Amino acid sequence: MNNNRLKLWLLAILVPASFSFALLSGSADIGIREFILLFGGSADNISETIFHLRASRALDGFVVGSMLAMAGALLQVLLRNPLAEPYILGISGGAGVATLTVLLLGLSAFWLPVAAFGGALFSTLLVFSIGFAAGSWSPARLLLTGVVIAAGWSAVISFLLAISSQRQIHGMLFWLMGDLGQASGSMTGLVLMLTLLVISWLLARQLNMLARGEQQAAALGVPIIKLRRIIFVLASAMTAISVSMAGSIGFVGLIIPHALRLLGLSDYRVLLPASVICGGSFLVFADTLARTILAPQQIPVGVVTALIGVPLFLVLLQRQYGIRRISA
Repeated sequence: MNNNRLKLWLLAILVPASFSFALLSGSADIGIREFILLFGGSADNISETIFHLRASRALDGFVVGSMLAMAGALLQVLLRNPLAEPYILGISGGAGVATLTVLLLGLSAFWLPVAAFGGALFSTLLVFSIGFAAGSWSPARLLLTGVVIAAGWSAVISFLLAISSQRQIHGMLFWLMGDLGQASGSMTGLVLMLTLLVISWLLARQLNMLARGEQQAAALGVPIIKLRRIIFVLASAMTAISVSMAGSIGFVGLIIPHALRLLGLSDYRVLLPASVICGGSFLVFADTLARTILAPQQIPVGVVTALIGVPLFLVLLQRQYGIRRISA
C-alpha cells in the first residue's frame, strides 16, 4: 500500500503540469514572466482575461476527464472487463440523445444536465436489463449489448441532426465530438466530482472484493445487487455531468483505468483518486492540444482523445497480451 501511495503522489505532479501547460499555451502567448505576475495581480488586463478564459477551460476539462475516468473504472469492475467504459457501453450515447433533444427543442440550459442524467441512466438500465434477459451474468454479453445500444443511439443522433436546422447543426456536431469551448469554469462541477469521488471511495473495499468475483464477494458479505445499483447510478451521474459539460468524449474512461492497473494500481482505494488525477490531467493536455495545434482554429477535444487513445490503447493491449503470453 505504501508503494501505491508513493505512485499516487508522483502522479499528482501531472495536475500542476497540465494546468501550467494549458495556461501558458494558446494563440496569444503568456510568458513565464506574465504568468508569475498574474498571481501577483500586476499583469495587464489582456493577459488576465486570457488567463481566466484558459483557467476556466482547464478546470472544466479536468472535471470532465476525472468523471469519465472514474466511470470507466467503476464499469470495468462491474463487468470485470477492461474494455468497459461509458462511450463503448452506449451510456454517453443515451446522454447525448437526451441532450441533443433538449437543444433541438430550444429548452433552457437548466434542462441539459437533467436530460443528460436521465438519458445516461435510461441507457444504463437498458443495457443491463437486456444483458440480464436470460437471467445469467455474462460480462461479454453485456459488453456486446452495450456496443449494439451505442450503435442504436448513433442512429438516433444522425436522425436528430438530419431534422435540425442549418443554424443548429454546426454547434451540435462540435458538441457531439466533444467540445470545451463553452467552458464556464464553475466550481459546481468540481464540487460534484469530489462528492462522487468520496462516495465511490467509501465503496472501495467492496469494489476490491467484487473485482475478485461475485461469488467470493457475496461470501464475504458484499450486497451484490445493492452494489450494482449504486455503481449504475454513480456511473450514470458521472457520465451525465461530463456529457452536459463537454459533449461526448471517448477513450478517457477506457485507457486511463487500464493504464493505471498496468502500473500496479488495482486497489480501488488508490485507483479511484489516481483515475481523477490522470483522467483530468489527460483531458486538460488533450484540450490544450485541440486549441493550439491549428491555432487560431480549434478542433473538438474528442478528436484529439481518439487520436491519442486508439494507438495508446493498442499499445497497452499488446503489452498486457505479451505479459500474459510470457507468464503462460
